[in-house]
Amino acid sequence: MGSIPDPGELTEVTSPSFDEFQRQTSLMTSCTLLWKELSDHFSCLEQDLMRKSEALKRKIQALDHETKASLDSLKKREVTINGSVEITLDRVEEHAKAALKSLEEDENPDGEVDDGDGMLTLLKSLCWKMEAREFWKFVTARKKEIDVLREKIPEALAECVDPARFVLEAISEVFPVDKRGSERGNDLGWACVLMLESLIPVMVDPLIGKSRLLVTPSVKERAKKIAHTWKASLEERGGIENVKTPDVHTFLQHLVTFGIVKKEDLQLYRKLVVGSAWRKQMPKLALSLGLGDELPDMIKELISRGQQLDAVHFSYEVGLVDRFPPVPLLKAFLRDAKKAAASILEDPNNPGRAAQLAVRKEQSALRAVIKCIEEYKLESKFPLENLKKRLEQLEKAKTEKKRPAAVPANKRTRASNGGPMPPAKAGRSTNAYVSSFPSPPTYVRSPSHAQYPAAVPPYPSPPAPPAVYGNMSPSYPYSPEAAPPFGGAYPGAPMNYPAYGGYCNAMAPAYQQAYYR
Repeated sequence: MGSIPDPGELTEVTSPSFDEFQRQTSLMTSCTLLWKELSDHFSCLEQDLMRKSEALKRKIQALDHETKASLDSLKKREVTINGSVEITLDRVEEHAKAALKSLEEDENPDGEVDDGDGMLTLLKSLCWKMEAREFWKFVTARKKEIDVLREKIPEALAECVDPARFVLEAISEVFPVDKRGSERGNDLGWACVLMLESLIPVMVDPLIGKSRLLVTPSVKERAKKIAHTWKASLEERGGIENVKTPDVHTFLQHLVTFGIVKKEDLQLYRKLVVGSAWRKQMPKLALSLGLGDELPDMIKELISRGQQLDAVHFSYEVGLVDRFPPVPLLKAFLRDAKKAAASILEDPNNPGRAAQLAVRKEQSALRAVIKCIEEYKLESKFPLENLKKRLEQLEKAKTEKKRPAAVPANKRTRASNGGPMPPAKAGRSTNAYVSSFPSPPTYVRSPSHAQYPAAVPPYPSPPAPPAVYGNMSPSYPYSPEAAPPFGGAYPGAPMNYPAYGGYCNAMAPAYQQAYYR
């Protein structure tokens, strides 16, 4: 067994090796890096917590502000209820008196109006009497006066005792389901939209405005049932894709007018808006339907579907011009129109009308782009000179194609020698032959024919006939046996008619290249 060293004895101290020193140095470096990493991590956590704390504070402040605003609004609505009810009752009483007076007087029973004032008087009379069907017939019969109607209908609806119920009864003939049956004629969606739009300013609260609509619970419930009926009829019509745009517009305006938009139906509203995006009112309806957050995606969808013009209109109406610049979209629209026109020209199924359809396609695109540029004042970014010049070229080419071919003065020609052919008849009232050649000289015949010369010199080329005798001539050439029996033949007139530009060519003129890049 080994002996245990005495602690009192001096032992030899071994000096640390260089490897040990490097090991300790490496350990300290690792600890330092780990400390720095942990320190940075906790610093990031602290900063993140501070940012979240600030965000929470801002949200709490915003919620406090919204809560206060909501409470103030509720308090104002509560305070103004009595005042609004009193105003409404006074208005109803006035309208009732006016209705009784109108029934007694019965002005203008035939419904004839001479000007805007006469139209307003008659519309007010129908509203006082609550004759919704007569009101509907009057409006639908005056589509050409839609601007005057848009101005006068809100003022007339204000005279109704219950304008919301009045409008629902008026449009019930065609919305939510067209009840005209076999008598269906022109689409009357424009009249429905016009009356629903005119109803909005009439229903607003006189004290607090659009934040409260003066609609009775029964009428609002009826409006909800109408909307449900229209949605249920989509399957019967073949889905959203087969619904007419006027019907879609009427439905969406109905929801906005009566304030019965449902959050669970937002995707349905989006599909309907995109499917009828060419309607000018659709961007504002989309905002009123609560689709503001989805508008950027809707504009992208329109662009992907080749509806760049509709995308430009949406971007201006909802304030997204910076995200969707209009000029590139307009140029893309023109390029697509050019490709469509080229594909029409290459269509072998319709070679006769291909050039005409291609020209119409490009003309339509040019006019739409020019109108858009002028509407939104984009002339400085997209000059109109080249567009208008190209449109004029297409119009000129279209006019030249429609121009009839040049017809010679006398189309009747002799088949044998090319000489002019006399008309078949002198007129409609006689069958007597009238020659277009000069009359031969009169000779006195004798049995011996001695006074005739040996040979009669040929006559000079006859002049053109002085007139065309009717249009009953047959299309066959005049017979050579009808020529005068003289020895010399009449020299034939040359047939060098100038060729008509583009007429009877085997190929249509080449489609011109695009004017833009």
